[in-house]
Amino acid sequence: MAMKILLDTDIGSDIDDAVCLAYLLANPDCDLLGITTVTGDAENRGRMASALCKVAGKEVPIHLGAEQPMLIAQKQPNATQAKALTRWPHEVDFPKGGAVEFLRHTIRAHPGEITLLAIGPLTNIAALFTADPEIPKLLKGLVMMCGVFTNKLAGIGPLEWNAMLDPVATAIVYHAGVKIHRSIGLDVTEQVRMAPAEVRQRFQVPLLRPVLDFAEVWFTHRDSITFHDPLAAVTLFDETVCGFERGKVEVELKSERLAGLTHWKADPEGPHEVALKVDQQRFFEKYFSVF
Repeated sequence: MAMKILLDTDIGSDIDDAVCLAYLLANPDCDLLGITTVTGDAENRGRMASALCKVAGKEVPIHLGAEQPMLIAQKQPNATQAKALTRWPHEVDFPKGGAVEFLRHTIRAHPGEITLLAIGPLTNIAALFTADPEIPKLLKGLVMMCGVFTNKLAGIGPLEWNAMLDPVATAIVYHAGVKIHRSIGLDVTEQVRMAPAEVRQRFQVPLLRPVLDFAEVWFTHRDSITFHDPLAAVTLFDETVCGFERGKVEVELKSERLAGLTHWKADPEGPHEVALKVDQQRFFEKYFSVF
């Protein structure tokens, strides 16, 4: 039976969200029940998600979520890759402001069956858990691309973008009691990169063509794609791609400069699972196998 998944995404900023969504749409083992957007320029993010759904031939509900973080100023106002949308048909109107209620209703309709994949700032998820405190226990699992948990890679961290864009939301989500509470952090995702030449060669299948157009916008100011979010998605279907260890994550809120920093301590009885390693070859094999 296909895995029931809800995706919360800030598609349109870093290219990896689109790379991730394409994988979910192509994967026959994924039953994508809905997509919610988070952070600024929500309409363009919804349109980008819609373009991929149309190429995949799937009607997936898309709901626009929070555009502003809790308590701090917005640091991600635009979905810059949306300028490539002119080449791809897409819906233009979406339900606004109802993302949290959509998530709540869908999770309650399938208790214990849904895995929530969060690959953007955690504003929507924190609002969901606050509005309905029973929701964490009704999830099958929560998997996030979030945080930095080791100092194994030089120059990586100490802050990670999703966590720092809404530190209060990040703290709320890490305090939630989800049965499976799993994080794939920047110190692991930075190990799965691809140069533009290989991207252009491998992204020629129909569902990756719009992603390639989005990527060309990305390549005007970046020299590679890092598969942050796709790595989190692939672990849903093959958790051996990453090596996880149980522990406890605390989120820094007292320091304005380090707000959103994820402190992790190994503990076999801890509530969180954190990825500490990745099999790069296995990941890329699993990712491209669905196309």
